[in-house]
Amino acid sequence: MTTGTLLYEGKAKKIFTAERADEVVHYFKDDATAFNAQKRGTIVDKGIINNKVSERLFTLLEAEGIRTHFVKRLSDREMLTKKVTIVPVEVVVRNIIAGSLAKRLGLKEGDPIQPAIVEFYYKDDALGDPLVNDDHLRLMNIATPALLKDLRDLGHKINAVLKPFFAERQMQLVDFKLEFGVFHNKLVLADEISPDTCRLWDMTTGDSMDKDRFRKDMGKIEEAYQEVQKRVCG
Repeated sequence: MTTGTLLYEGKAKKIFTAERADEVVHYFKDDATAFNAQKRGTIVDKGIINNKVSERLFTLLEAEGIRTHFVKRLSDREMLTKKVTIVPVEVVVRNIIAGSLAKRLGLKEGDPIQPAIVEFYYKDDALGDPLVNDDHLRLMNIATPALLKDLRDLGHKINAVLKPFFAERQMQLVDFKLEFGVFHNKLVLADEISPDTCRLWDMTTGDSMDKDRFRKDMGKIEEAYQEVQKRVCG
């Protein structure tokens, strides 16, 4: 494990100092949470899987011209990244009706969304990461209209890369959460892209292959994560 100084510990990762002042080390944990941390548990080797899957997807996106915080994977559980200032807005891209969207609007789960929609959530644990719109974020002086446009455009651009990538591997990218940061005055994709942050359904069986298996006590959680890693990383 890294010998750097612990800067921050979140639900799924620990962040440590690195040799360079403008870089940090992410340590991926096996801890699992759901419903704003009201449900807690452990998914064996989740940290290893999410680290490797994130590496593959960040590399894919970089090749498509999308800036990320990824530098390199250091070990099974450690990733070296740029040290960014996180934008406190979670960007959720939805291709298929599922989860909170179905409950909130009374829509049928499984129906396609064409074109995809982008939602913003204010990143604040104490408030439960509430759904917000552009006006709310401007009211709180969190984001300018220009930044929100960039976040929305990047959400769609990333979706245009990831959706066919997963489809080629027989997985439907139902929806996913993105976080962004600022590095040297440039907006970059941060955090991770993994079965923790993506809702994925097997295209043949329709089975869930993500953290919903933990949220809903569906069983075979580790097997689902392992299968995602196998298909994504080959």
